[in-house]
Amino acid sequence: MPAPTLQRVDATAEGRPALVWRFVDPVLTLATAVLGGGLGRRSWIVNAEVMAHYEHHCPAEHAAELAAGLGLPAGEGVVFLTAASVLDVASCHDGGATCDATVGVSVPTWAADADGARSAWQPGTINLVCWVPAPMSDAALANLLVTVTEAKTQALLEAGVRGTGTASDAVAVCCPPGGDEPYGGPRSHWGSRLARAAHASVRAGLERFEATNL
Repeated sequence: MPAPTLQRVDATAEGRPALVWRFVDPVLTLATAVLGGGLGRRSWIVNAEVMAHYEHHCPAEHAAELAAGLGLPAGEGVVFLTAASVLDVASCHDGGATCDATVGVSVPTWAADADGARSAWQPGTINLVCWVPAPMSDAALANLLVTVTEAKTQALLEAGVRGTGTASDAVAVCCPPGGDEPYGGPRSHWGSRLARAAHASVRAGLERFEATNL
């Protein structure tokens, strides 16, 4: 099964850009997203740019409206929201694994910080859309999501960011359905490749963010 095609949309109906990934056939996806999160088969993914001071009474409802405005079938995909510049997406590949990253770190945070420490949700975030061409088991796909998160944090710490991410980072990891590949850790065949792709894309995304925001 081929990797997803990535389309850059200059402006949605709301006048802001978006990224759209489309799959030829539905793929197994594990995502942490306001719409279409969890484990299931998905046909598309959207990463939509929103205002820095985003406010909506129901982000999932808004995400569904954005997807509909892009002509995407309801209930078949995943929507991320971010205040980072989505057209600055950084795409990296390693041995068939791919990771597309949009990076915003205006408010980095430590995962194990105290209650109330920079706890307000903000859409300036790191969103990762990842793909491996091998059919993975459900457990291995979950393992890949953890591996990608570790690689993201490694990239942030190497770049001197004082945090493990932001309070609203999101990830989608995708693969062909129907598989039983048991491992997705950082030293497994596909975990190591995806980790390197994620690490490189986050580092590249950080450089683009710093070039335009510092």
